[in-house]
Amino acid sequence: MTQSFSDTAIVACGTMRPEIEFLTAKNFIDTDHIYFTTPGLHQDIRELERQLGKTIEKAKSRAKGVIVVYGGKYCYVNADEPTRLMANVISEYGPEVVRIQASHCMGMLAGQDEMDRIAQEVAGGEPVWFMTPGWVKFRKLVFKGWDKGIANENFPRHTGGAVVLDGIGFMDDYMEKDPEGFLEYCDWMGIPMQAYPITLDRFKSLLTDQLAVLTANQAAIQ
Repeated sequence: MTQSFSDTAIVACGTMRPEIEFLTAKNFIDTDHIYFTTPGLHQDIRELERQLGKTIEKAKSRAKGVIVVYGGKYCYVNADEPTRLMANVISEYGPEVVRIQASHCMGMLAGQDEMDRIAQEVAGGEPVWFMTPGWVKFRKLVFKGWDKGIANENFPRHTGGAVVLDGIGFMDDYMEKDPEGFLEYCDWMGIPMQAYPITLDRFKSLLTDQLAVLTANQAAIQ
C-alpha cells in the first residue's frame, strides 16, 4: 500500500524548499498543505520560534497531522535557555505534530557515515563544508549578517572545500545559468564548491517514518 501525505501538513524550513518542491512535483508528497518558514532562522531563535509556532498552528487547522521538517541541535540553539531543545518546542503542540529525525538539513539528505565517505572520496578525508541546494539558492538569508571577515573565520579551515549534497540536479542548472554567481560564491567562501549527486531516498524515508508516527499517534488518541 502506497503511503499518502494527503491528510498531513508539512511545515519546513525554507532551506528545504527545493527538495520538497521536487518531491511534490514527483507526486511523492501529495498534500496541498505545505508551509515554509524563512531560511536561515537558526541565527535568530526568537524569530524561529515565532514563525514556527504561527505556521504550525495554521497547519494544524488544515490537516489531521503535521510533519515539521527542521533539524534538532544544530538548527535550534537557545543561549538564554540551554536546556530548551527543538524537541521541547515541538512537544508543546501535541501528538498531532511530529518532527523529522535529523540534526540538520544536511543530515536529512545523507547520514554521517555517508558524509564521511563522501569527504574521503572527494577530499581525501580533509574537512569538508557540507551544504544543501537551499544554502546556495537562499545564500543571502542563510548567511544573513555574514561579512567577508566572518566568512574567512569559518570556511577556509575546511580544506576539502564545500560540497553540495544535490539530489535534484540543482547545481548543474545553477552553474549553467549563473556561472559568475557561482564563482563569486566560491570566492566569498575562499574555498572551491562542488556538487555531489545523491538520491533523496534518505529524506523520503525520514518523511514516511514520521507519517507512520502520526498514524500511530492518531490511533492512540482514538
